[in-house]
Amino acid sequence: MAPFQRTSPAPVNSSPDSGGMSLRTKWAIGGAIGGGSLAGLLATGSSALAVYFARRVITPARQRAADQEMLALIRDGHRQQAIFAATDDTTVDGVYGFFFDGGKGHARIGRIVSYSPAERTVLREVEAVYSGDLSAARRGWWSGAVHPDPAAVGIPHEEVMIDVDRGQAPAWLVRAGGTPRTWAVMVHGRGATRQEALRAVGPALELGLTSLLVSYRNDGLAPSADDGRYGLGSTEWRDVEAAMEYALANGAEEIVLFGWSMGGAICLQTADLSRYRHLIRAMVLDAPVTDWVNVLAHHAQLNRIPSLVGRYGQLMLGHPLGRRLTGLSAPVDLKVMDWVSRAVELRTPTLILHSVDDEYVPYGPSALLAERNPEMVTFEPFHQARHTKEWNVDPERWESRVKAWLRQQLAPRLNPGALSSMTL
Repeated sequence: MAPFQRTSPAPVNSSPDSGGMSLRTKWAIGGAIGGGSLAGLLATGSSALAVYFARRVITPARQRAADQEMLALIRDGHRQQAIFAATDDTTVDGVYGFFFDGGKGHARIGRIVSYSPAERTVLREVEAVYSGDLSAARRGWWSGAVHPDPAAVGIPHEEVMIDVDRGQAPAWLVRAGGTPRTWAVMVHGRGATRQEALRAVGPALELGLTSLLVSYRNDGLAPSADDGRYGLGSTEWRDVEAAMEYALANGAEEIVLFGWSMGGAICLQTADLSRYRHLIRAMVLDAPVTDWVNVLAHHAQLNRIPSLVGRYGQLMLGHPLGRRLTGLSAPVDLKVMDWVSRAVELRTPTLILHSVDDEYVPYGPSALLAERNPEMVTFEPFHQARHTKEWNVDPERWESRVKAWLRQQLAPRLNPGALSSMTL
């Protein structure tokens, strides 16, 4: 999920057992003090800031911010290394994507060679340059999307079109051998693209799953919604349902959903609302948004927005009167998407992989969801990884955990009659 614009972040303790007053409590108190009335807020000078915050949450960015500086490219024969300004992203080991030239250029950046805290620089290996002239790059953005398309990973694929509201949404189709009855439908996060899901294709193929890497409304590939606004999962799930319908029409009998960040919220809504929900065998969610109230409170604090203002920004998203200010065609019901409160209602086996060092979607709700519904939810914590970059920090562990868990979920089910005969 791409970050909201922010200023000078302050650390936030969002673990499930953190001491002191929780963000949710602070917002609830702020709402009580404010009188709980949207009209009351609009009479104050804080309304403009609340509107700005609410609109930032649901408005797709036209262009990613080039907030990462590249200082130099060093060539040694065929080997290349790049010097980057040291940031919270570039000083975490692993493999990443670096996009530059407005996204036209894409390089795969590998391990840290050296780090100079005094000079605030880091030297890293350049593993591949897929497009663009990296030597001319000065600024760009850091990404968990390492590869540009399945071909870059050496995986054959097809470009297919899925019928959705207002047109067709492109998807990458990666076929497993034989005639697989289980397909994986993979859903990227807010501000990302289907490239984000490429990391899961290899494990899916090893398990014999055909993969469908989808696009959805307002992501820059699929048709935009009428209002051009994110529904935070409340509307996008219909495009995932359309992808499931495509899979079922082309040989699938059951589905595994993969989701990253807001894509996780979309998967949860799909498993709750889709007419095909009974065919969803399992879900694998990476740094998912399981409670939007918690995430929005976290971002209000990151942006140093007063809790009362942030609380009313949230209220605008769900209040019918707020539509005039946010541009939403319909209110977004954040309570319906609070899966921590609705934990016992989740009846689809779910694996959650989430870093305790996630700076944009706090891991606390993920851990709490697993604690409240251990029968259905397995929580796998990672460390050091920033948002949706668990795979980037430790791809071997990420893939092995996903494969081991899915093998258990996809194992043939014995019917009671077969089980009885085995015990005689």
